[in-house]
Amino acid sequence: MRKRLLIVDDALIMRMRIREIAVQSGWEVVGEAASGQQAIEMFRTLQPDLVTMDIVMPTMDGVEALRIIREFAPHARVCMVSAVNQREKLSECVRLGAIDFVVKPFERARLESLFEKQGRDE
Repeated sequence: MRKRLLIVDDALIMRMRIREIAVQSGWEVVGEAASGQQAIEMFRTLQPDLVTMDIVMPTMDGVEALRIIREFAPHARVCMVSAVNQREKLSECVRLGAIDFVVKPFERARLESLFEKQGRDE
């Protein structure tokens, strides 16, 4: 069975790029969200195996969305994908339970590696 992915990014072009790489890596993209609030609602409904989460978004950022998702779903696997490369944000995301951090602009191979690693049956 294919692993299920929720893509969260306010930039449509980034969602399209992540979707393309995910699908080619054998993942099923079950949803796309453009804000942290949408991510929370979609996570509750879709229960994906993995979430790629941007940090800087309108309404609610990815850090807050990660915090809320991990409160009601401690098992959630969330990888932060953001142009923000600040130690403080990265440390906070790791403390909140993010499993990985990919810096934009990312190399295709970096996302392929993430999907391969997270796609293995545990």
